[in-house]
Amino acid sequence: MSKIYNIKTISEAHKLLGLEKPLHPLISVFRHTPEMNLNIQNVSITFGMYLISLKNDIKGAIDYGRNSYDFVEGTLLFLAPNQVVKVTGNPIIDLNGWSIFFHPDLIRKSELGKSIQQYTFFDYDVNEALHLSHIERIALTEIVYSIEQELKQNLDRHSQELIIHNLESILKYSNRYYDRQFLTRTNFSKDYITRFEHYLKNYFASNQPIEKGIPSVSKCGESMNMSGHYLSDLLKSETGKSAKEHIYLQLIDRAKSILLSSQNTISEVAYSLGFDYPQHFSKIFKEKVGLSPTEYRNLN
Repeated sequence: MSKIYNIKTISEAHKLLGLEKPLHPLISVFRHTPEMNLNIQNVSITFGMYLISLKNDIKGAIDYGRNSYDFVEGTLLFLAPNQVVKVTGNPIIDLNGWSIFFHPDLIRKSELGKSIQQYTFFDYDVNEALHLSHIERIALTEIVYSIEQELKQNLDRHSQELIIHNLESILKYSNRYYDRQFLTRTNFSKDYITRFEHYLKNYFASNQPIEKGIPSVSKCGESMNMSGHYLSDLLKSETGKSAKEHIYLQLIDRAKSILLSSQNTISEVAYSLGFDYPQHFSKIFKEKVGLSPTEYRNLN
């Protein structure tokens, strides 16, 4: 059984990696060096903080499913607090990379603290990392350098605001680069969108809604071999609609077919689609269609 580490502070993270004492209690920027301790094989680690890490020694293309990534100069990984990292085999030190740890307390009272949930890539799986071009890597590394320089100065009343500003810049640029990653893989994205639409049609045409309820975004992502957040963002980029919106579009389309082709009561239709309460179905239907299920049936 692998050992489990629960790393709650920046100091504990530095100690685990064999780094010097951090310059700030709530954020740390460090370059990957040969002195780092990576002799932590076969362990599971949870960090009580955010992690952004650039791996920059990738050779050749990276395959994901049937898709081969075209940008291989650097891979950016994002980790949210309390996610589990499993380390197996023999980790290799990436001497050209860098990492940033920052504790939620650093941004808690800031605008970033309120908006960080919108950066859904913190909940992507590892194989959904951001693959950077050379220019993109340089742009982000320059911002990281600005944070480093701020940490090396004597902290004053402006320090935290400037550090958070630079952190937010990294996240905003990463959002842009993820959009680019979706767009440059249009055929890959369209293939998954087609598969997703087929999955939903088959799901609602079967007995699964009765047995399992309305499919969640995470369940849909699992069926596509990706995280629910990545699937939703991919769909949003390609179609303008999130995974949840696609689920309800298919659900309403199926509901319309049942209402017009059967004598089932509204309650029976609701239960057949996975709703626990008919009132919830009627509310959703009216929000999406503009008519109640009964009004829609009578109109047609």
